Amino acid sequence: MHSHLNMLLAILAAYLLGSVSFALVASRIFGLADPRTYGSKNPGATNVLRSGHKGAAVLTLIGDAAKGWLAVFLAERWAPVFNLPDFTVGLVALAVFLGHLYPIFLRFKGGKGVATAAGVLLAIDLRLGLATLATWLVVAFALRYSSLAALIAALAAPLYALLMWGGNRMVLVIAGIALLLVGKHWQNLQRLLAGNETKIGSGKKT
Repeated sequence: MHSHLNMLLAILAAYLLGSVSFALVASRIFGLADPRTYGSKNPGATNVLRSGHKGAAVLTLIGDAAKGWLAVFLAERWAPVFNLPDFTVGLVALAVFLGHLYPIFLRFKGGKGVATAAGVLLAIDLRLGLATLATWLVVAFALRYSSLAALIAALAAPLYALLMWGGNRMVLVIAGIALLLVGKHWQNLQRLLAGNETKIGSGKKT
């Protein structure tokens, strides 16, 4: 009974941590406009970069990745201490990611999850996180489309996990995160197909 209550508390804490938007935190620290008022209106690092302030974009990227990593890292360390069920880490990973996508502090309108997903994957398995991050970087630097890089990396992550571990619960968790991320980028995909998606570092949309 106590183990399941502790699991629910861990999931709730992860969701609340995920709900902290570092795009807004960084923008306030550097005195910038709310990122929900310009560009794609998405509270994420790519849109913050459109403000022209690279430092704020880097802080957003690091913060959003760090919260994903921290939630999973703490769940992995505390699960044996509090005798949590073995699937708690996977549920915490989903919870912190959902917190970023649908944050309670921003009326459930959050970012698209790329940085937070990267942090989650790095905490689950460093090799998996680095492989997925490398996929994103290669596509992003080659084609200059953050959204396309995110879509390809999202589809690659569960394939990498499947190759590494075979079929298990964590592969299903990673596949779920990938599907949520693709869903959040659906409008970007439509713009990519139409040829009018904004490239990285192109500045604010008018």
